[in-house]
Amino acid sequence: MIKITLPDNSVKEFEGAVTPLDVAKSISEGLARNTISAVVNGTQVETTTPITTDSTVQLLTWNDDLGKKAFWHSSAHLLAQAILEFYPDAKLTIGPAIESGFYYDVDFGDESLSEKDFEKIEKKVLENAKKNSTFSLYPVSKEEALKTYADNPYKVELISNLNDGEITFVTHDNFTDLCRGGHIPTTGIVKAMKILNAAGAYWRGNEKNPQLTRVYGISFPKQKDLTEYLERLEEAKRRDHRKLGKELGIFAFSEKVGAGLPLWLPKGTALRRKLENFLSDAQKKGGYEFVMSPHIGSKELYVTSGHWDKYGADSFQPIKTPNEGEEFLLKPMNCPHHCEIYKTSQWSYRDLPKRYAEFGTVYRYEQSGELHGLTRVRGFTQDDAHLFCTPDQLSEEFEKVIDLTLYVFKSLGFEDFVTQVSLRDPENKEKYIGSDENWEKAENAIINAAEKKGLKTVIEYGEAAFYGPKLDFMVKDALGRKWQLGTIQVDYNLPERFDLHYIGNDNEKHRPVMIHRAPFGSMERFIAILLENTAGDFPLWLSPDQFIILPISEKYVDYAKKVSQFLENHDISGQIDDRNEKTGKKIRDAELKKIPFMLVIGENEERDGTISIRRRGEGDLGVMKMEDFVSYFKKEAAI
Repeated sequence: MIKITLPDNSVKEFEGAVTPLDVAKSISEGLARNTISAVVNGTQVETTTPITTDSTVQLLTWNDDLGKKAFWHSSAHLLAQAILEFYPDAKLTIGPAIESGFYYDVDFGDESLSEKDFEKIEKKVLENAKKNSTFSLYPVSKEEALKTYADNPYKVELISNLNDGEITFVTHDNFTDLCRGGHIPTTGIVKAMKILNAAGAYWRGNEKNPQLTRVYGISFPKQKDLTEYLERLEEAKRRDHRKLGKELGIFAFSEKVGAGLPLWLPKGTALRRKLENFLSDAQKKGGYEFVMSPHIGSKELYVTSGHWDKYGADSFQPIKTPNEGEEFLLKPMNCPHHCEIYKTSQWSYRDLPKRYAEFGTVYRYEQSGELHGLTRVRGFTQDDAHLFCTPDQLSEEFEKVIDLTLYVFKSLGFEDFVTQVSLRDPENKEKYIGSDENWEKAENAIINAAEKKGLKTVIEYGEAAFYGPKLDFMVKDALGRKWQLGTIQVDYNLPERFDLHYIGNDNEKHRPVMIHRAPFGSMERFIAILLENTAGDFPLWLSPDQFIILPISEKYVDYAKKVSQFLENHDISGQIDDRNEKTGKKIRDAELKKIPFMLVIGENEERDGTISIRRRGEGDLGVMKMEDFVSYFKKEAAI
């Protein structure tokens, strides 16, 4: 008998070998019809894969993330098949599923793919899908695989790094591809498909390698799903933070300054300062102390921390000084600096925890093809803090940081997020520093704190920082893509590498535990997602310009300045539009700039000491005394 354990811990028994599809049929015919992939003992497989021993099985449908992964990966094979029918000399490389859809990297040689070619390829994909061909995975010897792809250097490179016994091909219809597996049962499940775009991509992400064409696509089991997705895509284009950032005067880039180095314009700077002040106030209440560290550090600092060994080859290269052998690096992380700040004094257990906070700008090299607006840049500011505590204080401090992060998200309207427990890869521990004992303590601390706070978490192995596990807050943007914003990390290793200690109640030296945390994560990425989630309609308290005064003629500009000064004195920020334009045009322009309040001023307002108020999206609110408007505003802007 073979025992199959399902996700709800129920057990089903079968005589002899069984497949995931058999397991689904034993539950219901409806489930069997909808099951498109499965996970057996932690590995994603086809529904026809034989199971010959007691196993854990998770059945996957389109509604599961891993089900979509199998669907989209299989669709990548359909895309590759269609491309070869039109471009028989093209060289295929890899075609994985991604978070939303899939891509296939192709070397088209002397030919090229343009947008006008998309439609014919899409039609061919669906034409082939209708054949309802079965995806068949089978093993191939290394010799046979190399022979099959003798004229494809990319596949040859992939196969050369594999061993006999771990090479498989997948076939559907008349098309065969090198593949590890994880496919849907048949091509007929794919009912709708769209090529989204084509872009350049270096082979294996290395600028020294040939440039390929990356063809992005997405597919669905129903046409209406594709229609809805494309509508969301259009909405996402309207909300694109790069477009909004330019229209609203938030940020800009300059080729002369350098790629990936954003310039914050006055309104963007005002926005950032409000965010910083908001978090600074919360941190003061939480017992944080504010520190500052330089933008560069000695190479030796990052050798000690381990960052140089981990990232040195792919980071900005060292800055050499006139002194022989003296090298500095642009700061890639704030934590080594904060460790050195901790070391400036001798601490007792009574002094802990120490909580150091800094809005620290760091610099990391990103390949030019990976740069994207504010979400992938080369210079960015982290709302960083590092807490040094005793082991007994760890749980309480970690829970307090969770509370702070949730407060930030709630205040800014981020409700669609999941918390990800990012652990080290148990099969590849050499990527990480520190002892197994310290890693187990750190991982258990995060898991227990998340459970205590009632967070719904997903566990991802291999996503930990090299020095410790993390609790990552993954936020969805307007298109449903997930971004890591807030992060909290437990670290037993850097205190050891920097020889940090405190004096315990036994008068002996003890090693503190370190918590890394950043509720915003990167200010740049946070603002990018905030722009897209709000479409530029920021919460009232956060708007760079909360009002604009519209004098109906130049005669009332002096009174407008008086009103502006009064409001600024009450920490309400704004500007005066004293252009020689009609009031209606000024109102329309203010609406486009998404300014919450338009204050119209004319003869009556100047005489009576009042202001006529319009609110964006609501219209005319009537006439108020300045003091009454301040009271109304404060109530509306309260967090």
